Amino acid sequence: MALRLEDKKVVVAEVNKVAAIAHSLVVADARGVSVSDMTKLRAEARANNVYMRVTRNTLARRAVAGTEFESATDSFTGPTLLAFSMEDPGAAARLFKDFAKANDKFEVRALSVGGELLGADQIDRLANLPTRDQALGMLANVMLAPITKLVRTFNEVPTKVTRVVNAVAEQKKAA
Repeated sequence: MALRLEDKKVVVAEVNKVAAIAHSLVVADARGVSVSDMTKLRAEARANNVYMRVTRNTLARRAVAGTEFESATDSFTGPTLLAFSMEDPGAAARLFKDFAKANDKFEVRALSVGGELLGADQIDRLANLPTRDQALGMLANVMLAPITKLVRTFNEVPTKVTRVVNAVAEQKKAA
């Protein structure tokens, strides 16, 4: 079904608006994947705040022009599935990596994050990034470690004094 010019402008504007605020982009080819599997993938994408869109390559190129994902335009060949991570940079990569394990016909083509284009073999690099909550937990743990060590050190002094006094008392009892 052919899109009218107005419809094309709407698609380009929508994808451009999303690309302007997204953290990362994953480009994939979903030829041969069943409709039911794609429906499940879309539901998981919505749950993980990942914007997914199948669009014509010319429209996708225009939509990402002027954004940090412009470097990915060379990977827009054939049927293109775009997935933008809205909150967590690794969300789309994790989603597609897990989906590709279950579906042999699903192929990740490229990744783009921070204006840098990564090959499909780099999906683990992006998928293994911690989520925001995990990163905050790791930061809190690092900040808490010196304080915990200081408290333990201060707690050791009275414990050592108590042990010395107990040892002297045991020695006097024995003598």
